[in-house]
Amino acid sequence: MERTTPETYDRYIQALVDISRAITSDLYLEDLLKLIVMVTAKVTGVEICSLWLVDESSDPPMIRLKATQAIDADYIKDRALALDEGVVGFVVSRQQHLLVPDIMSEARFKEKEMAQKMGLVSMIGVPLWAKEEIIGVLNCFMAEAYTFSTTEINLIQAVANQAALAILNTELMVQTKVIQEELETRKLVERAKEILMTRRGKNGEQAYRWIQKRSMATRQSMRRVAEAILLAEELDFSHEDE
Repeated sequence: MERTTPETYDRYIQALVDISRAITSDLYLEDLLKLIVMVTAKVTGVEICSLWLVDESSDPPMIRLKATQAIDADYIKDRALALDEGVVGFVVSRQQHLLVPDIMSEARFKEKEMAQKMGLVSMIGVPLWAKEEIIGVLNCFMAEAYTFSTTEINLIQAVANQAALAILNTELMVQTKVIQEELETRKLVERAKEILMTRRGKNGEQAYRWIQKRSMATRQSMRRVAEAILLAEELDFSHEDE
């Protein structure tokens, strides 16, 4: 990694632009995380980038490895640490970046076998800040002994912060889509219930249970069953008009 020059600044700005574009894109979270580590590695010139995200859904909360480049996919599976464990745990719990000049002599670093296999020597871990909260950690590894300058640290942190915003936006988009699908499903089920109540003389609860049982029996979602009822009703009306 070269020391900061006007060209280096240009590359970092381009990285911010690339990640900013992702904020308004339809990328799935997995694709976005891959983009972030690839862009960061490219502009910084580091050997490897890895991105960890805090998982609040687990009990207790953990931080999980979600994306990296040039590492076997099997390595990523089920890599999780406590929020105060390892290098990433230090970054999360202390809410600050961490410089590691020599990975092999750093007691907090848990992936020494991987580092030795890939010839990694130095690293920096920076927090992913979003709305005054750390949602993850971005690690950058060098294949040689290296000391990151203050300017480089600030630039990497800027990229990490932009990445955090992109991640939050993507998660919000997913949540919004899920909510919209749930609302649409409820509307379809309600319309299907009305048809069953009219055509088969069922009350609301009976109609709902009928749809639920058909869903279980056919291994189809309640939405699909409701859509089938609505389609059948539409076809019946079309036939009556002939």
